[in-house]
Amino acid sequence: MRIPLIAAIPALLCGVPLHAQVEPVLPPVPDWSGASESWIASGDDPWITPAEAADFARTPSYEETRAWLEKLVAESPLLTRVAFGTSAEGRQLYYIRASAAAEKERPVVLVQAGIHSHEISGKDAGLMLLRDIALGGKEDLLSKVDLVFVPIYNVDGHEQVSRFNAPHLRGPANSGSRNTAQRINLNRDYAKAAAPETRALLPLLRQLDPVLYLDMHASDGFDHGYDVTYTYAGWGRHVQSPAIAEWLKGSFEDGVNAFVRQQGHNPHFYPSALDDYRIDKGLRMSAEGPRYSTGYGDFARIPVVLVEMHNLKPYRQRVLGAYAMMEGALRTAAASLPQLQSAIAADRNARPEKLTVEWARDEQPFTTIPFTGMAFERVQSPASGAEEIRYLGQVQQWELPVTGEHPVSHVTLPEAWWVPAAERDVIALLDLHGISYERIDTARDLTLEMAAASNMQLGPVYDAAARMSADFRREKRNVRMAAGSIRVPYDQPRGLLAAALLEPEAVDSVFSWGFFPELMESSGSRERFLLAPVAERMLESDPELRDAFEQRLASDAAFAADPEARLKWFAERSPYFAAPLPIYPIGRELKEQ
Repeated sequence: MRIPLIAAIPALLCGVPLHAQVEPVLPPVPDWSGASESWIASGDDPWITPAEAADFARTPSYEETRAWLEKLVAESPLLTRVAFGTSAEGRQLYYIRASAAAEKERPVVLVQAGIHSHEISGKDAGLMLLRDIALGGKEDLLSKVDLVFVPIYNVDGHEQVSRFNAPHLRGPANSGSRNTAQRINLNRDYAKAAAPETRALLPLLRQLDPVLYLDMHASDGFDHGYDVTYTYAGWGRHVQSPAIAEWLKGSFEDGVNAFVRQQGHNPHFYPSALDDYRIDKGLRMSAEGPRYSTGYGDFARIPVVLVEMHNLKPYRQRVLGAYAMMEGALRTAAASLPQLQSAIAADRNARPEKLTVEWARDEQPFTTIPFTGMAFERVQSPASGAEEIRYLGQVQQWELPVTGEHPVSHVTLPEAWWVPAAERDVIALLDLHGISYERIDTARDLTLEMAAASNMQLGPVYDAAARMSADFRREKRNVRMAAGSIRVPYDQPRGLLAAALLEPEAVDSVFSWGFFPELMESSGSRERFLLAPVAERMLESDPELRDAFEQRLASDAAFAADPEARLKWFAERSPYFAAPLPIYPIGRELKEQ
């Protein structure tokens, strides 16, 4: 019998056969209780949050969240709601500012939830914290700093609800998706700023200039005994902002860890395994480019902490742990505010001479640390045909090696970069990032170091963009920069961020993110009726070339049978037809020797 199309639509939309729609099998959960449970509102409290009212089984929708926050803002003079942008599908991006002072120039702690909207515990924790600041006696958290809270950053993904979105997360039942409606991962978009959400957030970062920026997530990866984990760029080792890293490794860790433990949670630096299936190999730490929130903060000189609530802990525990982390961060930032501001200023005044553009994994670990893991067994799986890990829900103490990275190559940074007026997308990106430059009103003839690209390759699509790579040879050239071109000086607070975007070898440069696909396009004309006679004369006049050609014919049958390939071989050796190497259009003004 033919199935009517309308009846088939639900199955088509689901896209998963009925026999495959089984519930994920997650590891056992150890019992937990903590002091933070006292923060949960009673069922008859008029200001109970939607998540609390649902016993943390579900999270409120975009509209439910906004309605609850608007009601709270109307109740408290401490709170204001401010729109700062619009998503791809037209939803408003907004934040709640909590301030106990009339002046607006107070230091800001920015807390952002829902950049990956299935990792949404930060939103529900933030609603509870705002309520308790406004109505529950925690106004003292605002004695020295303001709290700016973005409840949902990826607002479109938040509404793409499916129980299949996050099988690795233990709740809530109605989680959103990782990526935006445009399938962009916002925590890979800070450098290239392709999403409208990112293009709204970057000006907000410049406006707020936060002394501390928390980016709330939930983790992937292996099971372990910590429920509140966090990280910052390079674990404080592979860093561009060493003074900020020192504050994070010292005052921040000490203050936050103590507070979070007081509330009954177990904090730890976010563990990234070298191999999730061979945990005994240990943990890894890596250098980060500015595509990530933490890497972006490292280059822009903003203290950024990525908070990863452990995915395998119950949602209730994750929300309470996120609350503890937020409150601990607010208290710690306020307690050591002069030291934090001094660290930021020191890094913004620094001008390192070189930028590492390639890192490689070390062969040997640099340390071993005690680690609370979860016991597991290895079981032969009839599905995979291999041994798989089965966690047993029992805490186990391990000693794990930690392996870092080392620099492979670097570039010496110039006095300035010159961007041609025609490269409007690049200039617009610099504006978004708050990078200063000078624009010329009339054309200028300059001697600049330019980079010729060879061995260019178009990589796989990554985060909705085609990555590009090449080898570069630098040489001085006489260049005319048209009126409207810009000079970007390195000597500025965001000079290192400018380097990460404009040096083509850098992992998150405009070149690497595919801003110049035209460099790969063939140029010029190679008509065979013109090229063949030139090739024949080359054979007659150059015995060495003739010998090389004959050897190629003898060794490569496919080449010998392909007229186009044969003539291309001559073209590459002919001054008339050989295409010059494409030139990366952004030049470098070198420092005077």
